[in-house]
Amino acid sequence: MPSDADTAAGPPGRTTHGGWALARVRWRIFGFLFGFGLLAYVQQKSLTVAAERMMPELHLSQLEIGWLEQAFVVGYALFQLPAGVFGQRFGARFSFALFGLVAFSAVIATPLAPYWLTGTALFVVLLAAQGLLGISQAGIFPVSAGVFESWFPASQWSLVQGLQTMGLNLGATITPPLIVVLTARVGWQQALAWSSLPALALIALWIWHGRNTPREHPGVSLHELRELDDQAGSPPDADISVRRIVRLLSDRNTMTLALAYFAMNYTFYLLSNWCFLYLIQERRFSALEGGWLATAPPLAAAVGAGVGGVITSRLCRRHGVLWGFRAVPLLALPAAAVLLLMAVDATNPHWAVVLLAACFGAVELTEGAFWATAMTVGRGDTMAVGGLMNTGGNLGGIVGIPIVAYLSGEHAWHAAFLIGAVCAVASAAAWLAIDARKVSG
Repeated sequence: MPSDADTAAGPPGRTTHGGWALARVRWRIFGFLFGFGLLAYVQQKSLTVAAERMMPELHLSQLEIGWLEQAFVVGYALFQLPAGVFGQRFGARFSFALFGLVAFSAVIATPLAPYWLTGTALFVVLLAAQGLLGISQAGIFPVSAGVFESWFPASQWSLVQGLQTMGLNLGATITPPLIVVLTARVGWQQALAWSSLPALALIALWIWHGRNTPREHPGVSLHELRELDDQAGSPPDADISVRRIVRLLSDRNTMTLALAYFAMNYTFYLLSNWCFLYLIQERRFSALEGGWLATAPPLAAAVGAGVGGVITSRLCRRHGVLWGFRAVPLLALPAAAVLLLMAVDATNPHWAVVLLAACFGAVELTEGAFWATAMTVGRGDTMAVGGLMNTGGNLGGIVGIPIVAYLSGEHAWHAAFLIGAVCAVASAAAWLAIDARKVSG
């Protein structure tokens, strides 16, 4: 029972008890961000899975599918920093609602456009829809990082970042079988339309329950506020200026982090975007079998992201942030390079799936370290720093997608995988120059 002093200290309606840790309001906020990440990846990956049916029906080549993917990544990469700054200025509650509604509009345009358009006009609309989807989703993870900074103790930043990455990989896991099964029953257009509807429910619930900071939420107890006052980071700085953005752009620590994320994300996009087509084109699985087997790599990635967040959090508590953040990338990324080369050389196609899954899991072990480092060096500018880092990461996709699209079209998957292995090792090496003890800007 709360003491009289505690009751007097709080505003009317605000509870003061401690309660069970997972009953904290911050874990409900985390649940929303977990959901936004999961549904974002369902929206992103549906096109790749539906491509097998889209190409013959809409007379699209595999290279044109690659350009649609590229349109998404270009929009996504170029608007990382602007979306992060937008989130700092206008708050996460409004930002996520806006991002979600625009993303839904972009997704639903893809299955609807072929009813009215054909040929070049249709391709232009599909290209624009993918670009708009990329723009609308650009702020999800930078803004999430700023929310985590306000709502969670610093000791849990790696954990929640790893768990959110688990959510996006679960989204990637369920997408192939979901779209394949729905396509078999109702066609690819209705499959894309029906799979987009849960986003509307999540947006409505977020508008009702979400808040920018703990002090704005009437359900947060005084006990939870005290926990966060003692341990959480700075709230997002809504007054971020152009001068401060320029300082962040010139900060060596921030830019090295972005470079490391750039190299890692070539490997990420290779595994995330192209596994399904690799399995049915190179390993000769049927579309239905390939759809189910393609769930293995992102499922392993989901597990890896969660485990990596836990390990990184513990290493930071034991060894400090310098080596606590470095350790997992320095070990996991070279291991991923070896596994990638083993996968492409495997003679047994099912063994190749296992190796690809292990590789993706190793890559995603590092997500907690990357994002918690951005939060640690950002301190109030986390959304902007996260946007800068993720700009670098998605430039890896911009560079990588046309390379993989071309090489895969030439059946040169070995070369595409070799480049991925080199990029993973380069990312690990860059971590030796990242010092999370120094605040950026």
